[in-house]
Formats: sequence, structure tokens, C-alpha cells
Amino acid sequence: KDGKEAVKLFKNDSFDLILLDIMMPEKSGYDVCRDIRRQNEDVCIIMLTAKGDEIDKVVGLQLGADDYITKPFGIHELLARITAVLRRAKRTGSVKEKLNHGPFTFGNFEVNSKTFKLSKSGRTIDLSERELKLILLFYAHPGEVLSRDNILNAVWGIDYLGTTRTLDQHIAQLRKKIEPTPSNPCFITTVHGVGYRYES
Repeated sequence: KDGKEAVKLFKNDSFDLILLDIMMPEKSGYDVCRDIRRQNEDVCIIMLTAKGDEIDKVVGLQLGADDYITKPFGIHELLARITAVLRRAKRTGSVKEKLNHGPFTFGNFEVNSKTFKLSKSGRTIDLSERELKLILLFYAHPGEVLSRDNILNAVWGIDYLGTTRTLDQHIAQLRKKIEPTPSNPCFITTVHGVGYRYES
């Protein structure tokens, strides 16, 4: 019915995804999005609006929306966006779940996700949080080609507004730590024009 009712419904029920109209009485979609994100960081939110200006989209994404669709739109586009957002959420959830698990093997190293360390033959290497998240993402998808956009969404977050150059720099640093020959990687390989693949 209105924005206040939407917040009340969210408090009383469980949702996987919320389609949120910006233009609502009592409370705007922006305010509802902010309130929901204060309670839950994981539920997926897609904003529906007639506002097509870039600044409106940026505000929605910065408040925590996962995607933004401008009216008028076709049902097929909406369903495709819902599917894509839920798929990204599943991948992100897999990464979060593995953060709580014990050591595992990645390449020739043992990875401890609790201490942020790589170890091999008594040698230990520290990992940054981003490097560990990259390892966990690749570990969850062995042999799969992961696009740069999908990696950025899973590791940096859907609201990341930077460039893919940041990802490439992090991959280069990670290769220096895990690859026998970083200039000719055998574990994290580049798929030109697309992204990266972990060869387990």
C-alpha cells in the first residue's frame, strides 16, 4: 500500500528478493531501501522507477539496491534481471559460507580463511581480505570462466562504481603469491575479453 507498510511487512516476513517502487506514499522507495538494509544486508532489492536520470540510479545503488530498472519495461527483462540478481546473491553467499570453514587447498597452497594466510612447505604468506575473497570465489567455481563484472559484484559488491582495472591489479598481486611463474600463470588464467578461470 505504501512505504511504511512495506517496512512493516519486511519485519514480519522473510523474503529472498524485493521489487521496490521508488514513488510510494508515506515513505519513498529510497527510504524503504535504507531501512531494509539496516536490518538485512543479504536480501536482494531491485528498484522500479520512472526516473531514468543517472543520479537517481546512483542514489538507489548507494543505498543498497542490487539493481535498478526503469519504467516502462517488458516482463522478460524484469524476469531476466530477477534471475541475474538471485544468481549473484547465491555466488556471494557461497563465498561468505566458505569464509567460515577451515583450511583448504588452492593451487599448491593450503589456505586458512580464518587467519588470512597461505602456507606451503613451512612458508607462510599473508593475504589481504580482497585476495582471500578472490581465492574463495575461484575455489567455489573451478574450471568456470568468471566475467570481470561477476567477480567485481561478488568480491567488491554490486554497488562498486570503479573500473575493472582494480580487479586486474588484484589478480596480478595474487598471482605473485600463488603462481610458480606469475607471468605465465597456471592456476588463475586469463580468458581474454571475458575474465578469469581457476584451473584446479
